[in-house]
Amino acid sequence: MAVKSIMIVGVGGQGTLLTSRILGGLAMQGGYEVKLSEVHGMAQRGGSVVTFVRYGEKVAEPIVEEGQADVIIAFERLEALRYAHFLKKDGALIVNDWRIDPMPVVIGTAQYPEHILEDLAKEHKVYKVDATEEARKLGNPRVFNMIVLGIAAQHMDFSKEEWYQVIEHTVPPKTIEINKKAFDIGYTLK
Repeated sequence: MAVKSIMIVGVGGQGTLLTSRILGGLAMQGGYEVKLSEVHGMAQRGGSVVTFVRYGEKVAEPIVEEGQADVIIAFERLEALRYAHFLKKDGALIVNDWRIDPMPVVIGTAQYPEHILEDLAKEHKVYKVDATEEARKLGNPRVFNMIVLGIAAQHMDFSKEEWYQVIEHTVPPKTIEINKKAFDIGYTLK
């Protein structure tokens, strides 16, 4: 199998690191070599957080180069725009249709771009979901990342049962069921 490259991008506190640990655990469970790399911006202050997960028979390095990501999982629209140039031509861009204003927008020195998802869809295969709203309906807005991950799972080579096993071993025990429910919502969305 050729090396698969996944990027997870978001804002501090959105669960990018947990998501990368789930993906890494899944690939290792599948018998693949895995390389993880986490790039922290000002995570505690709502800054950009990027993680790379690469897996395959033999993985030389953890960093995903521009134009090489098979899948980009974006937990926020602006983060999807910021990192879309890393996506392969036939890659999948999974985006939580959610807006978090970065500090320059908050203080009025910059504008939040309009029509991000429409613009991205002109060049990429974009799969969008209002995962935050779907997670609210489940009763826990914090599990939105599992909904997004469920959509991403449709573009990867692992069974639903394999995903479940890794989720069960990675999330806090009292949150296993809600995380699996959230994953299911994304996994069944088209």
